[in-house]
Amino acid sequence: MPKVIQYTKGSIAYFEGDQDDRIFILQKGLIILTIINQETGRTATEQVKPGEFFGVKSALGHFPREETATILAESTVVCLTIQEFEKLFSENKQLIMKMLRVFSNQLRQIHKKIESILNNKPEAQDTGMYNVAKCFYEEEEYKSCFDVCEKLLKCFPRTSHLTEVAQLYKQSKLFFEKIGRQSYTEQAEEISYDSNIKQFDLPAFERFAKFYNPGDVIISEFEPGNTFYLILKGTVQLIKCVNDSKKNLDILKPGDFFGEMAILDNSPRSATCMASSNVKCLEFSKENFEVLVTGNPQIALSLLKLFCKRIYDQKRRFRILVIKNYSARIADVFLMLNEMNQMPYQAARDVKFNVTVQDVAHWAGLPLEVTRDEINKLAEKRKLEIFENYIIVNNIADLKRIVDTRYGTVVTK
Repeated sequence: MPKVIQYTKGSIAYFEGDQDDRIFILQKGLIILTIINQETGRTATEQVKPGEFFGVKSALGHFPREETATILAESTVVCLTIQEFEKLFSENKQLIMKMLRVFSNQLRQIHKKIESILNNKPEAQDTGMYNVAKCFYEEEEYKSCFDVCEKLLKCFPRTSHLTEVAQLYKQSKLFFEKIGRQSYTEQAEEISYDSNIKQFDLPAFERFAKFYNPGDVIISEFEPGNTFYLILKGTVQLIKCVNDSKKNLDILKPGDFFGEMAILDNSPRSATCMASSNVKCLEFSKENFEVLVTGNPQIALSLLKLFCKRIYDQKRRFRILVIKNYSARIADVFLMLNEMNQMPYQAARDVKFNVTVQDVAHWAGLPLEVTRDEINKLAEKRKLEIFENYIIVNNIADLKRIVDTRYGTVVTK
């Protein structure tokens, strides 16, 4: 049963950094959320209006609070557990779509900030897709290359890159037919899926089913978005091409969604999704998106939690990129990787991270040579040990001290 709490002026509902699974609705009064702007280092505030939720993202994602909630006038607040919020959310179709769109927009804005810091200038969609195709070609992933070329020609038949795309398509398909087919058609081990999505592996949903082989590009970065997907079986690689180099961002598994952001905010695809095994997924159109998520509360809740995780992950990366000192920025990369392992800093000794210097350069947003020089300096100080395919950090607490000492200055471009 939701609890009603009366707060007096000057009290605090929660502090930044608290681990707290409560979700709140302001009934009446005045509450301000205070957060440190990661880009400027200055304090920013946001007023909660009566009827609005607060504390949702950190509660659903089980992350530390990002802000401090301060009561500026006597206030009445409804406090919900996660289960109580899920029940309320599932029964309110208008709330479902509103929160999904708000979270999608927040995630898109963080993406834009990251792209700006990395000096990745916006590209025309057809040019972007052409560069994605070239990126796959250079990686000798020919099936993926001609898949992107096909999508480009279908979406932009009058592209200014028509001649180049046609030639790239022809060459990549020829190489695939000659030498690449075997590596893509090997049967991957089938991956089981949990009970939460078994309801969608039923005859009623078979008309939405799509099947992909390893190497098939399901959606391409920069492609116009009018479909989204739910994975039933197999795995999908999330990829982004940065400066003509392919970066593997994540592995999506059964029960995961992808492509939903383009549906919610009418934007081009922000990443490429490629089948990394034999994949069965459900493809839903923009037209039936709202009917699907409002008629299936479990999907809506899964999407909401997915946005919470992605927003947190992207904000964490943004925090790294705004550190001016390169040594501290690289140290914070390892702190982020350690947080993924959920290991306390004090206990994190001789921790092996399965990353290369190039991987660290990607996370830090720094040139490879700069990253290598900074990592070598840390190695000389015996903070870490460098191997070909992994790096061992001798004491995570040492790196945390570097970050704590030098964090707070921002990158100036």
